[in-house]
This record gives sequence, structure tokens and C-alpha cells, in this order.
Amino acid sequence: MPRNVPGEPYTRVSAEEANEMVKSGEATVIDVRRDDEYAGGHVKGALWIPVDDVIPRFAEIPEEGKLLFICEVGARSGLAAEYAAAMGAESDRLFNVEDGTGTWIQKGLPYSTGDEK
Repeated sequence: MPRNVPGEPYTRVSAEEANEMVKSGEATVIDVRRDDEYAGGHVKGALWIPVDDVIPRFAEIPEEGKLLFICEVGARSGLAAEYAAAMGAESDRLFNVEDGTGTWIQKGLPYSTGDEK
């Protein structure tokens, strides 16, 4: 069940909820971890933009659809969602996958390793 927390410009979702959004074709996953973390395993098809690059690379983020930010435990992805909001993305498009990539992979949801999308 998606959750809103007062003061956060995004909605918190679980890995399963995020996977359903991706399968429906309405969302883009954005992995905001370091390159070594990304290479170790990431959501299949994720766009890789490290958290510190979200603002300078904001033009690379899709202008349509939901944006699902993911890291390892939900802290950096929450920050990245806040950056996107500061750059003008509407709050109803912003989501934080709060249980992170490790949980996504543990649950057997689609993932890739290395440079593979």
C-alpha cells in the first residue's frame, strides 16, 4: 500500500508495488547508487543516475510517467526524489522504493548485473 509521509514530496512504495508499476509500463526505475553497487545488481531496465548527479543530469529523466527512485535502503533514493521535486517534477510522479535493491533481488524480481540494462 503506497504511503505518504507529511513533508515528503514523494510516495513510499515497496519493491512489489514498484514492480507492478513497471510491469504496467507506467514507470521508470532510477537507480541512484554508486557504480560498483549498480554493477553488483540492479533492477532490470533501470536508468542509472547516481544521487549526486540527479540535478545536473535532470534532463535525462523522462518527462512522462512515474519515477521510481531506488538505492539500497531508501535514504539516497528519498533524497534523489526530493532533488527531482526541487527541479520541478510533480510530486504525484515521484516514488521512493523504500525497501531497496537488495530486497528487490531477494524477492526474485527482475534484475541485471554489470552494465546490462
